[in-house]
Amino acid sequence: MGAGAVAGAALMSAVSPAASDANPPRRRPFKKAVMWDMIKAGNTVLEKFQVLKEAGFDGVEMNSPGGPPNDQIKRACEQTGILIEGMVDSVHWHHTLSHPDAAVRASGLTALQQALRDCKDLGGTSVLLVPGVVNGTVAYDQCYQRSQAEIRKALPLAAELGVKIAVEDVWNDFLLSPLEAARYIDEFDDPAAIGWHMDIGNVVAWAYPEQWIRLLGKRILKLHVKEFSREKMNKEGRWKGFDVPLGEGDIDWQAVMKALDEVPYTTWMCAEVPGGGLPELKDIARRMDRILSL
Repeated sequence: MGAGAVAGAALMSAVSPAASDANPPRRRPFKKAVMWDMIKAGNTVLEKFQVLKEAGFDGVEMNSPGGPPNDQIKRACEQTGILIEGMVDSVHWHHTLSHPDAAVRASGLTALQQALRDCKDLGGTSVLLVPGVVNGTVAYDQCYQRSQAEIRKALPLAAELGVKIAVEDVWNDFLLSPLEAARYIDEFDDPAAIGWHMDIGNVVAWAYPEQWIRLLGKRILKLHVKEFSREKMNKEGRWKGFDVPLGEGDIDWQAVMKALDEVPYTTWMCAEVPGGGLPELKDIARRMDRILSL
């Protein structure tokens, strides 16, 4: 067995709940969250938050526009102690800020502004944004220029509300290196209003998340965690790389946590994996705790 395989096996043993009945003590003060759509049990917001609390989570990342009414979310937070980690702009893939049609870009900007307001109202601190999409009709430089122009229109509101826009690394064929991502954020010259949402699993197909973390540094506002297997990607197709539980893929979680310690990053860790009911959410929480203990 090669050195890489030995390291991977050791890490899987450390992270997988099956490796031990007792959770190791968490070394880091991160709060744990899941995305709203991962909660498959319960019918009402309150019931879902109760399940989330019992599973061992501190908060949730909601969607806006189009999520549950804010008053229902607030009541559920008050009754369970669950916090709103932030919001995800729910239309950024369809009403893209890079679209050739100015009316579509304007609709996307309006949605981003609504998400910022909802986030403030619910006590969150950031809105996750896919800034644009490069494709056959949108060139890379057009995506760069258009998305920055639209985001700049939202920065005054973000600053006024005290809610930051968090640009995510995602499979949109855009901002494909950490150096470019850092440049993109720095060109706004407004760290009080915009930063980076680091998705640890999204870059593994072509890069190493610990390197992204070190190069982005204090620009990182929030984290998404998911796993990725290059072997599954190569054998079964690109998207199948995500089809592996936390701690059982190719991410070197010890290196990732070391890089986060160096930044330092100490706030939220939000899972973006297939969810489920209480048993599945408890399993995800245990896996996250093990990562936080490395």
